Amino acid sequence: MRTQQARHAVHPLDTMGGSVEFPRVWAFQADDNDPSVPGPILRTTEGNAMEVTLDNTDGRRPHTIHFHGVRKTWENDGVPTTTGIQVPPGESHTYEIPANVPGTHFYHCHFQTHRHIDMGMYGIYRVDPEGYEPADREYFMTIKDWDSRVPRKWAGEADFTYNSASRNPDVFTVNGKSAPRTLHPEEGSPIIVDEGDSVRIHLVNGGYMSHPMHIHNHRFQRVEKDGGTIPEAARHDMDVTNVAPAERHTIEFTADADPGIYLMHCHKVNHVMNGTFYPGGMLTGVVYRSVMDTEIFNQLMEYAGYST
Repeated sequence: MRTQQARHAVHPLDTMGGSVEFPRVWAFQADDNDPSVPGPILRTTEGNAMEVTLDNTDGRRPHTIHFHGVRKTWENDGVPTTTGIQVPPGESHTYEIPANVPGTHFYHCHFQTHRHIDMGMYGIYRVDPEGYEPADREYFMTIKDWDSRVPRKWAGEADFTYNSASRNPDVFTVNGKSAPRTLHPEEGSPIIVDEGDSVRIHLVNGGYMSHPMHIHNHRFQRVEKDGGTIPEAARHDMDVTNVAPAERHTIEFTADADPGIYLMHCHKVNHVMNGTFYPGGMLTGVVYRSVMDTEIFNQLMEYAGYST
């Protein structure tokens, strides 16, 4: 993975509170893909260790990668102050990451952690267990709160002294986007289902605040937490799961509602806003495929600023 500076469009249109763009982020880039926030999903199966080379040859500051969840050797922990290993500008380093703890995990830069996560250096590491049975629909979602002054500061557009203690989150995202962009079938991350589908969603909190995520008109069960499988006897039906910072929750449900469009959002309602405009922010939806050619879906896309 390479490190890159980039611009990042959270919501590029003038609708629903106006456009939101970070003029500078520090992003991970895999292979020949574009730099992305969050970083690429790294996925393997239990027992198949992964070598991850952090290529910082084009970087302007040191970086590392720290992986949550899996058990690894000391030198691969990614914390420069305790391992003595960091990746300076112009250099590369290869981490050997085991796949010895099945589940959904979190990775991020651990150099000046508070600042580098807030600039976009985080992502998902998934280890499928042996005999993994896929759902009909599977989605990965990172949720995050942002202080938009931070990327503007590093782009030279905001004059303030960064202090994580005075952090003031004002942008809230799902997979790096705010509603309404989150609802767009290609540019966002709606949960598109057919009636009767089994649905599995891996939620990862890459931010600094807890987010109670709620799905309308569906009951789900939490089946994994932080790389641990929850025994069936301990599961129960629910419609809100509170995801704390760095936590990973995997939830499952059946798409058995009346086919329609149902919101999924943080239930701290001020997190479902773009500035002073509601709704926006940390919101997406469960969209039944059979309604995507209806007038109401077209109206929703037009309201969001997308032509249909």
